[in-house]
Amino acid sequence: MPEYLEILILFFVGLLAGVINVMAGGGSSLTLPALIFMGLDSAAANGTNRIGILLQGISSTLSYRKEKVSEIEKSIKLSLLTLPGAVLGAILALKISNEWFDRILGIVMIGIIVSMLIPQSKLQISTGGERKSWLIYPVMFAIGFYGGFIQVGVGFLIMAALYHLLRIDLIRVNMHKVFITMIYTVPTLLIFIWSGNVDWLLGLSLAAGNALGGWWAVRFSIKGGERVIRYIMVLAIFIIALKLLGII
Repeated sequence: MPEYLEILILFFVGLLAGVINVMAGGGSSLTLPALIFMGLDSAAANGTNRIGILLQGISSTLSYRKEKVSEIEKSIKLSLLTLPGAVLGAILALKISNEWFDRILGIVMIGIIVSMLIPQSKLQISTGGERKSWLIYPVMFAIGFYGGFIQVGVGFLIMAALYHLLRIDLIRVNMHKVFITMIYTVPTLLIFIWSGNVDWLLGLSLAAGNALGGWWAVRFSIKGGERVIRYIMVLAIFIIALKLLGII
């Protein structure tokens, strides 16, 4: 495939992933396999994907601040809880073989498909105020570990933790989510850079789309077409998962 075509494809994949990541989560289920299909091994794809995650987080955070939705102190505190786990997860990702990483990624993506197909009731914004829970400490550590290791679908986990454990309303859940992901991505990206597992050309191509999609997603909500996007994602993820598992 010509280099310019790879760059163009990754930009548009990043654009879609940026919107999906900010609106809900799971954008890396498109970007990470896309990088693997571009010829990168699992460690290089995992590291390269972090460039887009970081720039998307910066872009989305700035967009939230422009919309006057920001709680920087709380965001920082939550982010710090994920850092130790994220570093450990990134180190494990470098130790595991490509074959096992692909298998784990394939299984995770099948799980994402199942979660997307199960009918879900709309979460209502909490009216009872926020609450404190000691469980947020081990849960955020575990989320950081998972994010550092594989990243795919971590947005769903962060949203569930903040909503169900702390009862933060969904607007601020999304705001905290993009900030948390941005912060723990810094050390994980540095680990992948240090180990030589980052392709800068492909990563920056993807990141340009991620950043633009994240900025748009904060400012605009998806009204029509959400169902179509969901089913297209399910089909694409299913095919990619079968490929990663060696079934096709």
